[in-house]
Amino acid sequence: MWRCALPPLLRYPTVDELGTRAAALVAGRPQDARLRRIGTSRAGTPLWLLSVGHGTRQALVVAGPHANEPVGGATALRLAERVLADPGLADGADATWNLLLCLDPDGLRRNEGWLPGPYTLGHYFRNFFRPGFLEQPEWLPDGADAVTLPETRALLDLQDELKPFFQCSLHGVDVGGGFVELTRDLPGLAGRLAHTAARLGIPRELGPYDTLYWPSLGPAVYRIPPPRRGDLAAAITEAAVESTWFHPHRHGTVTAVVEAPMWGVPAVEDGSSPDDPDDSLRTVSRVLRHDTRLLELLLGRIRPHLDDAPDVARLLAPVDDYLLVCPGLADAWDPDTSDPGRPLPPLHSAHLAALRIAGRRLALRTAGLLHQLVRNAGRDPAGALPDLDRLIDEWCADYRDGCGARWIPVGRQVEYQSRVVLAAFELAAGHPREDSPSGDRGRRTETAVPMPLE
Repeated sequence: MWRCALPPLLRYPTVDELGTRAAALVAGRPQDARLRRIGTSRAGTPLWLLSVGHGTRQALVVAGPHANEPVGGATALRLAERVLADPGLADGADATWNLLLCLDPDGLRRNEGWLPGPYTLGHYFRNFFRPGFLEQPEWLPDGADAVTLPETRALLDLQDELKPFFQCSLHGVDVGGGFVELTRDLPGLAGRLAHTAARLGIPRELGPYDTLYWPSLGPAVYRIPPPRRGDLAAAITEAAVESTWFHPHRHGTVTAVVEAPMWGVPAVEDGSSPDDPDDSLRTVSRVLRHDTRLLELLLGRIRPHLDDAPDVARLLAPVDDYLLVCPGLADAWDPDTSDPGRPLPPLHSAHLAALRIAGRRLALRTAGLLHQLVRNAGRDPAGALPDLDRLIDEWCADYRDGCGARWIPVGRQVEYQSRVVLAAFELAAGHPREDSPSGDRGRRTETAVPMPLE
């Protein structure tokens, strides 16, 4: 039985480490694994595709669509190890696994300030980067024919080449819980997700804010509605535009978006009825409006001094995105200002916890990017850094002490995400196995490819 010779991952891999580890896997099993470049990023970094198996049915796994969600690259490597160790996942399923190691390597490089740790909320948000919405390669806001990002074009071409029966997009939730979004129902997935989450101590997110208006297919599993035309704010907050999730559906593809949390919050799986949801919603909206005003004032102080600072446009784009959507979200969530033509669905306690986390996330991301803008400028004539440090510390403490956010070790994040992907793959392939590792019953595969959980 083949055993992986690679050392286990105890932290998130960098862009270069993803390529190096994938090349090592291919060197160990050249008859079963191939590595090829499918494109090049805007900065000239290769986009590597690791393919395992020789089946006629193609599965496509896309890691790293969001720059600040590095768990996907580690999961892609873990999946390659699993498939190489278990012939039933490739030849036995007549499948070839195609693993795109990172869709946005340029963005991932900008997160390398926090990737090695220490894994604290303050360190993460002060070094966090996620490009503006229009620079995120998963989206097609003007349709596939108008795509200009080379990363997006490479993925679209790959989808049309492979015509996958199953596609998986690997995402990370910085604070909250795990959940899955599907373009088509995979009956049985919710039960498998629940089993895996319980086994690994991962909270399931029963009411993510980005699925607030989406149909539920079971606890922590949601159906992605077809894309529709809308304004930029709706696109940013609701994934309401065309995307690479839907592009291959002309080929009969089912897409699963698998979210794995970095800091888990137990309250996001509380399905109980809240005592006064309207009062909680007013509080969340009031806090978001207050935080937004603070950040707008800080941006007004900082912006005049950024002319010569490096990466100003790249860092300001997401700041402007966040400050654009915050007022609209606060109004949409507030029962006193929400659109009567688009009422909120019935809410349980998990929804309210997720909305509280989401509002704070927008504020912390904005503050962290402003912090980087000032640091990159090398000077702080507006005296903004002490105020930003105070806000970041205060808001991180609210996550930690008010929400109970606790770090989930990288190995456990990867194990959770890989098992959920395998469960979705088996259901999409039409032959879930009783001894499947995704159902935590595959002792043989578990021992063949060890992964420390702590």
